[in-house]
Amino acid sequence: MDKYIKVQKIGEGSFGKAILVKAKENGKQYVIKEINISKMSNKEREESRREVAVLANMKHPNIVLYRESFEETGCLYIVMDYCEGGDLFKKINAQKGVFFSEDQIMDWFVQICLALKHVHDRKILHRDIKSQNIFLTKDGTIQLGDFGIARVLNSTVELARTCIGTPYYLSPEICENKPYNNKSDMWALGCVLYEMCTLKHAFEAGNMKNLVLKIISGSFPPVSTRYSHELRSLISQLFKRNPRERPSVNSILEKMFIVKRIEKFLTPQLIAEEFSHKMFQKFGPHAGPAKRPAQGQNLASVAPAHKITKPAAKYGVPLILKKSGDSAKKFFEKPITKCKQGLPPPLKKGKPLDERRKMFEEAVKKKRLEEKQQREQISYMKVE
Repeated sequence: MDKYIKVQKIGEGSFGKAILVKAKENGKQYVIKEINISKMSNKEREESRREVAVLANMKHPNIVLYRESFEETGCLYIVMDYCEGGDLFKKINAQKGVFFSEDQIMDWFVQICLALKHVHDRKILHRDIKSQNIFLTKDGTIQLGDFGIARVLNSTVELARTCIGTPYYLSPEICENKPYNNKSDMWALGCVLYEMCTLKHAFEAGNMKNLVLKIISGSFPPVSTRYSHELRSLISQLFKRNPRERPSVNSILEKMFIVKRIEKFLTPQLIAEEFSHKMFQKFGPHAGPAKRPAQGQNLASVAPAHKITKPAAKYGVPLILKKSGDSAKKFFEKPITKCKQGLPPPLKKGKPLDERRKMFEEAVKKKRLEEKQQREQISYMKVE
C-alpha cells in the first residue's frame, strides 16, 4: 500500500472493503479491494489467488481494468480502475421515476452483453451481476466489474448473505440449491435489463421466503408498452424458469436489433477478434483460451483449472450441459495462453457507418484468409 494514498472508503461487503486511493506516482485514482485472507484455509487462499489471476486476464473495453494485486499483513489487495461515472444502480435511482429512452437502455445493455460474452467465451462465470456491479466511466462507457472475489459459496443461504441487502438477482435454480451455470448469469442480466426499463426490481418481497417463492414462480409485473416488442420479449426470454430455455449471451448478440449496435462500441479489429472464432461461441472442451496478463504483474501466473466440487464456487465452476440421451458433461477451463498487449484505439465517432462496416468486413476477411492459409499449410505438410 506504500504506492497509494487512501482517499476514502467507498464500499464494504462480505468480501471486505473497497477503498478509493490515489497513486503517489501519477496522482491517478484507483479502487483497491481489501480482502481479509488471514482466517481463510490454505485451499481458500489458493482459490482466491486463482480468481485474481483470472481477473487479471479480463482485458476488454467494457470490463473494469485490473491493475495489480499484492498481499500485506493478512490481506489481499486488488487494484482496479476507478469509474468516475458511478454505478448503474445510482444512475437508476437518480431518475426519480423518469424512464430511460429505449435507445439509452439498449446501448447500455449491448455493452454489458459484450463484456459478459468476453467472460463466458472463456468459460468463466461472473456470479454477481447486478446494477451495483455495472459502472460508468467519465465518458459514459459501461464497464462490468466486481467479480465477487474470494466468496466460496455452497448454499443458497450463504449466497443470499453475500448480496448487499435482499438478493434480488437470484435465479430459480439457485433458490432450489442447484448448481450455478452460465444461464444463471443470464437470469441476473435479465434482472438488470428489467431494472433499466422499470426503475424497479423484477422480484421484490418483504422477506427472503416470499422473495424465493416469487422467483421460483417466475411471475413479474409487465414492462411498459412504451418499449418495443423485441425488448419486452427479450426480458421474458431471460426470465424463463428453465435455464435451458434462456438465451445465451452469444445468441442475444446475434439478434438483428442488437447486432446493429455492436459497431458503436467495438473497433472492427476487436469485433473480428471477439466474433470470428466459432469455437468461442459455445461452452465446450475446445473453448478458446483466456488472455494472460503482461509479464511482471503480481499474482498473474495461472495454473490449469482444478475441479471445484462446491457448486457455487465463483471461477472454474464446471458448466453442466445435458444432451438428450447423454449423461451430463462437465467442461473445465483450459490453461491460459499469452495475449497481445493492450486494446486497439477506439473508433472516431466521425466515421460514416458504411466506412466502419467496410473496415469490419475487411478485418473479418483478413482473419479468415489467415486461417485458410494456416489450414492449407498444415495440409501441405501432411502430404509431404
